[in-house]
Amino acid sequence: MNFPILSSITFLPLIGAFFVFLTRSEINQTNKGAIYVSLFTSFVNFFLALFLWYSFDNKTSDFQFIEELTWISGFIKFKFGIDGISILFILLTAFIVPISVISCINSVKTRLKEFLIAILILETFMIGVFCSLDLVIFYLFFEAGLIPMFLIIGIWGGSRRVYSAFKFFLFTLLGSVLMLIAIISIYWITGTTDVVEIYKIKIPSEFQYLLWLAFFSSFAVKLPMWPVHTWLPDAHVEAPTAGSVILAAILLKMAGYGFLRFSVGMFPIASEYFIPFIFTLSVIAIIYTSLVALMQDDMKKLIAYSSVAHMGFVTLGIFAFNKQGIEGSIIQMFSHGLISAALFLCVGVLYDRTHSRLINYFGGVVHILPKYSFIFMIFVLAALGLPGTSGFVGEFLVLVGTFKVNFLAAILASLGVILSAIYMLWLYKRAVFGKLEKNELKGMKDLNKSEFGILFCLGALILFFGFYPDPLIDTISVSVDNLITNYNLDISQSVALK
Repeated sequence: MNFPILSSITFLPLIGAFFVFLTRSEINQTNKGAIYVSLFTSFVNFFLALFLWYSFDNKTSDFQFIEELTWISGFIKFKFGIDGISILFILLTAFIVPISVISCINSVKTRLKEFLIAILILETFMIGVFCSLDLVIFYLFFEAGLIPMFLIIGIWGGSRRVYSAFKFFLFTLLGSVLMLIAIISIYWITGTTDVVEIYKIKIPSEFQYLLWLAFFSSFAVKLPMWPVHTWLPDAHVEAPTAGSVILAAILLKMAGYGFLRFSVGMFPIASEYFIPFIFTLSVIAIIYTSLVALMQDDMKKLIAYSSVAHMGFVTLGIFAFNKQGIEGSIIQMFSHGLISAALFLCVGVLYDRTHSRLINYFGGVVHILPKYSFIFMIFVLAALGLPGTSGFVGEFLVLVGTFKVNFLAAILASLGVILSAIYMLWLYKRAVFGKLEKNELKGMKDLNKSEFGILFCLGALILFFGFYPDPLIDTISVSVDNLITNYNLDISQSVALK
């Protein structure tokens, strides 16, 4: 394909943000021009992503749609390319952003134009992460995404927004400093920052352990893994609804993608060595944060802690190093992107009407919000992994893959499935069922057209991929096979040398 489709998908939102900036800010703050430009840009980008998926050849593990441009005196290559793993995250990003734009139109009351600019710029950085095939370019996109999210939380967040924004920024930035040092070290060792070339050169085993830990320091915080997860609940609670949607659906997945592309792809020997360490942290995250979620009285905090638990399944599957585990972790990330976005949007619906997220504040809303209660039920059941929803597919494959390599870890992780059923159903019971006792709730209106439309789209995809996950599996299967084959080959060669 001569058309630079990856660059187009990556930088179109940035161009859209520029045109949003040029729109006139109206006195009544409707900002119709900014809204129309943002919607047009995000939907065009989504259709471009669909065309990319349609044009993608899922029968080869090679990187496709390669775009390469020498930059900074040949030291760095501006290199883009995708495989079956990265294309799913590009699709997810391009789908979530227009949903976030629609959701913020009614919920963001001040400086909507600037908010839309921040979302579009953030989309460019997120898609750039999944397209980059150069370590420096990856790092630039990976870290640049902190800036618009920092502003989204710090300007449009709740009462403790400044504290939460700085906590989010410092945690994630400090974790990435070591990764930058590791990237410089990789250039010193291999003479290149080209990811494909590094795969071929293979980093010597004596360097892999420290380099793996350096990359881990960044990905563990961003995912986040226990015990460096404490920034996430604060960020979610204070962030506006659209910010929480993007944070949970996309930003967390950048770290999971990083584990697959870099930790496993470039440091297989170190990855093998640290399997017990990862399994231990993953199991603790699944059980501990599930128990913490049970104690929450704020809906957003409960969903935030549940996200940490679900990301524990992701790392468990990745480091099982078998087909079921890695495929399950990728599908789990994709599914969690849809489910977590839907759950935060559902919380946003109640918050926009009542300005409260406390679970005990509600109760009996099924009597006045029947459409909302029904569709919220679908997302709750998907979050606890009910068969027939996409949440089941990923968790089931992860547990199957983990059972093959570590029976104890799989048994302990299975407790997380039980605990998720407890806290999600308890949330639904307290918020939706019971008597409608508060008079201030009786005037609440059910879902409007835009709210119903975006929640319906999310629910339809969650059910579709729950019953028919083949499109996802077919897309990633060959790339996962190649990842596992290269990993096993490197490990066997390492053993032979010993």
